[in-house]
Amino acid sequence: MGEIEQLRAWRENNERKSREILDIWFNGLWLKINNLGNEKFLILEQVCIAALDCHVIKVAEKCISSLLEEFPSSLRVRKLQAMCFEAKEDFETASDLLDTIISKDETNSTARKRKVAVLKAQGKTVEAIKELTDYLKIFMADFEAWQELSELYISEQDFNKAAFCVEELILHNPHNHLLHQRYADIKYTQGGVENLEIARSYYSYALKINPKNMRALYGLYLVSSALSVSSKCSAQKKREAVKLVDWSIKEIKTKYAEADVVVTALAALEI
Repeated sequence: MGEIEQLRAWRENNERKSREILDIWFNGLWLKINNLGNEKFLILEQVCIAALDCHVIKVAEKCISSLLEEFPSSLRVRKLQAMCFEAKEDFETASDLLDTIISKDETNSTARKRKVAVLKAQGKTVEAIKELTDYLKIFMADFEAWQELSELYISEQDFNKAAFCVEELILHNPHNHLLHQRYADIKYTQGGVENLEIARSYYSYALKINPKNMRALYGLYLVSSALSVSSKCSAQKKREAVKLVDWSIKEIKTKYAEADVVVTALAALEI
């Protein structure tokens, strides 16, 4: 496969082969870029993003300059400009450019996401939360945005809102054991008998979906241990919690023993 075909394949498959793309660029592609017809502009954009990924700012600026000559009013090129200023930590200019894009196209999801990234990079978590909340009013089905918002709320220790975000994620993907585990983690962190019981239910369901989820298993042990000594739990609930503690300890020991057997077998094969 030739270099141009390889670049085209990476674009079509949405593969972020940044270092490899830059290697192709430096190996002579930059000399013949003007001979590639309309595909030239797609490649310039591809190389620009690769250069930003690798923090090779001069290459990114050269690509943007060439694209601006052909598309001076393109919002797509403005986004690349904003990304370049962001990479140079000129967050104010990057933010101004993104605001310009959003004012011209309120449904530009990429620009809105980059605005959140810029605010995060500046440590402006509260502003990033507001920006992402506004974004989700338009793009309510964006799985990654809900996930990011939950992380931002957790960083601000606003666990109720973080839990709400994970609830939305579970509605989108109810069979993802990691989401149930994440929700249980948040409820366990909040504490209190009611939250601990909810956490126990979600750890249990995460294990039902994926019995190999060790974090959920250990979480079940921790939350059951907490419930077994809680003064606010009834005697029956304490007994149930003790049984779960015993069961989870046995399961953890079994799984570690199985892992040791596998490691020993692999070590023997290497010999």
